[in-house]
Amino acid sequence: MRFTIDRLDHLVITCQNLEQTASWYQRVLGMEREEFGRSRRTALKFGGQKINLHQLGQEAKPNAKLAAPGTADLCFISAVGPEDVVLHLTSCGVTIEEGPVPRIGALGDMQSVYCRDPDGNLIEVASYLEE
Repeated sequence: MRFTIDRLDHLVITCQNLEQTASWYQRVLGMEREEFGRSRRTALKFGGQKINLHQLGQEAKPNAKLAAPGTADLCFISAVGPEDVVLHLTSCGVTIEEGPVPRIGALGDMQSVYCRDPDGNLIEVASYLEE
């Protein structure tokens, strides 16, 4: 039997300081914090997806074989243009690593702005170009 993948449901980020990381994603990227499960795990919800956070050394099992803070490259799509993304990130005190620069995403041409979260993960905030 063959199957196909429909969508990404969630991903996991391992962090050095769970509280600091959760607060950054809430404040900078506007994600909603949620606690779930009997052990009160932490997730960050946005759109129809979420990011589960693992505290380094206290990862939920099973987990990635080499789970470590700062090992992710993540791209998020914004409904606003790259200039507004730069203004917002700058107003939050976030250093822009690169951008806006042209990139090609899953749906075509986009403009991307790059920064880093508190763990050093590369965060790309992209806006699709209107034709």
